[in-house]
Amino acid sequence: MKNDKPILHSSHWGAFLARYRHGCLEVEPFPEDPNPNRLIENFTNALNHPVRIAAPMVRRGWLENGPGADPKRGTDEFVELTWDEALDLLARELERVARTDGPGAIFGGSYGWSSTGRFHHAQSQVHRFLNVAAGGYVRSVNTYSAGASYVILPHVMASGDAVSRQNITWDQIVEHTDVLLAFGGIAPKNYQVSSGGISHHTERDKMGQAAARGCRFLLFSPQRNELPPESRFEWVPTNPASDTAAMLAIAHVLVTERLHDEPFIERYCDGWDVFRRYLLGESDGAPKSPEWAAPLTGIGADKLREIARSIAGKRVVVATSHSLQRSVYGEQPIWMGAVLAAILGQHGLPGGGFAYALGSIAHYGRRLVAAPPGSLPQGKNGISDFIPVARISDMLLNPGQPYDYDGERRRYPHIKLAYWAGGNPFHHHQDLKRLSAAFQQLETFVVHDAVWTATARHADFVLPATMTLERNDIGGSPTEPLIIAMRAVAPPHAQARNDFDIFSDLAQRMGVQEPFTENRSERQWLEDIYEKARSRLESLGAEAPDFDTFWERGYVRTPEAPDTGGAVGAFRRDPAGHPLPTPSGKIQISSSAVQGFRYADCPGHPTWLPPTFGPSERYPLWLIANQPTDKLHSQMDFGTYSQSKKRKGRAVCTMHPQAAAARGIKEDDCVRLFNDIGACLAIVRFSADMLPDIVQLPTGAWYNPTVDDQGRHLCAHGNPNVLTPDVGTSSLAQGCAGQLAAVQVERYTGSLPPITCFDPPRCVDRP
Repeated sequence: MKNDKPILHSSHWGAFLARYRHGCLEVEPFPEDPNPNRLIENFTNALNHPVRIAAPMVRRGWLENGPGADPKRGTDEFVELTWDEALDLLARELERVARTDGPGAIFGGSYGWSSTGRFHHAQSQVHRFLNVAAGGYVRSVNTYSAGASYVILPHVMASGDAVSRQNITWDQIVEHTDVLLAFGGIAPKNYQVSSGGISHHTERDKMGQAAARGCRFLLFSPQRNELPPESRFEWVPTNPASDTAAMLAIAHVLVTERLHDEPFIERYCDGWDVFRRYLLGESDGAPKSPEWAAPLTGIGADKLREIARSIAGKRVVVATSHSLQRSVYGEQPIWMGAVLAAILGQHGLPGGGFAYALGSIAHYGRRLVAAPPGSLPQGKNGISDFIPVARISDMLLNPGQPYDYDGERRRYPHIKLAYWAGGNPFHHHQDLKRLSAAFQQLETFVVHDAVWTATARHADFVLPATMTLERNDIGGSPTEPLIIAMRAVAPPHAQARNDFDIFSDLAQRMGVQEPFTENRSERQWLEDIYEKARSRLESLGAEAPDFDTFWERGYVRTPEAPDTGGAVGAFRRDPAGHPLPTPSGKIQISSSAVQGFRYADCPGHPTWLPPTFGPSERYPLWLIANQPTDKLHSQMDFGTYSQSKKRKGRAVCTMHPQAAAARGIKEDDCVRLFNDIGACLAIVRFSADMLPDIVQLPTGAWYNPTVDDQGRHLCAHGNPNVLTPDVGTSSLAQGCAGQLAAVQVERYTGSLPPITCFDPPRCVDRP
């Protein structure tokens, strides 16, 4: 395939133009994008990279011994089969498990970031297939990004989407906000991505406009680089995992100095008296004053008091990042953020209130659009069982064992077969040695992927999937003003096929091809997905071209919906006519429902729970394992841009010069980060724009387990999830707690192990 004219395409990190000529890919930003994302440069060497999966593969041990637990998963050799051989074998295995153990023994994996397209969306494709072919599957709920918040928020106010995507917008902040309290920050690397695609990166400009008008941005974070300079922010250095204490202290000043909004609390809130007694220390003997909070947070008592007094009577946004709830007790800072906004009387005002995850991805803070495209229907799942998404290792290692979740006592299902299409849990999950052992318990593990991720290396069946640039699709989302025709730019690599074609042929072998495809081609599905938006555009009197015109032009614009503040705005305007979906119809400052669950790790109101996983004499540094700047999650870690940001081929960790000097570490040294969970190598860079007792190592480096010349197991590449604990945030949400860990860092003096994670596994002739 040769393209002389650039073709518009879309990705989670930006719309872009691409041209494939003479086997080489050229990319350039979408011309309308004011702040394009350089992550598109990772595409340039991706299509024909050696780590691409070229043909269907089956693990040698599975072929020789059949289904069953196997400690060789992850290190075994593979055997290449033809597509017909692989699909025949897989169809028989799926039928065996469905017949013998039922669909409740099948786990439908996948994660939603594999592609921006609405049709070739791997998660939707695998779920639709399992519903049709097997009668259902055990699913996961929630996300690694927001596992705690999306469970606690419905108890407090409304759904996570109602609070994050349909509440406070950047347009409101530009016009109305006086003060924005950013707990955890609003990092540029995060708001440059969104599921479904993004064509206009505007957040930096919006913050600059708000700051120019006089909006004050306060950053509460252990690191200074969590807000863009355009916001003219003031950094309030804050100890990790202490944001709840800081918010409690600010609330204490507001209440004791009678600066809080008592009429708002009376009319719009429930459970105030219980929380007030806790805040003032009447119920536990510990007033949550600035003096109480100062040693916990690292923020001086006078500074906390000044902040509290300065925001009283102002239009204030309280924003909490995803990162705050990605640790043990992660529900607490989210609940407390909502309560602090209530104490200030801000909920539902334009440019005021609680903005959960503002800027954590580009969806949050953007206005909804009036006509988003449709999506692939997944059908009906005949199995009601599920697990919280971050409990995958627990499920596989402890079948039948009980666990708590959101007021229920549940049991882990006994999974025999896992089917994964899109996603790499060796990026998202914690304690990767434990995750590897968990996947070894399966009877059969099936993976569709374009490249040899650690997940693919653990699979029994590895089916090569196309990359987004090798297929046709439609991009768009509820907050994206363009619907984009994602036309294929390059031919499929080797024997790669798109997920729809793979599942169609597999469904044919299982006698369910017609229910799966509905006798529609790819083109017909794309027309159907587009038509849902086109008909809506037509009803609004907007331009609504037919599919052929849209496909040739490359995109169509959809108008934005009115910026009304969603359910929270409606509640503020008319609390009786538009109550919140809570037991009282109001904001639950304390919750009798949550209190009734009797969880010691998630009480019935926002509570300071001292971290039990923080630094110690043996492991004196906080590890912050946040998102990378050079890729989305672990996607295309082998890409040109991602590789350019590594040093000596490894991930880069950031240390304060003071902490490094105390350990005899110099810049560009290789260091070993370690704790009782695991160890990894990384290359050091210095920054004074952070607290001295933290070390920052981003996620996303592909897992590269090895044994060094001293016989120690470690990840040679720098994946921090070999260090992070595989525990739930609390009994309420069981969310991911992978943001923080306690570690020690030392200069590495051994021979540097090679980086092998981008080399395909060894393939052998069939037995």
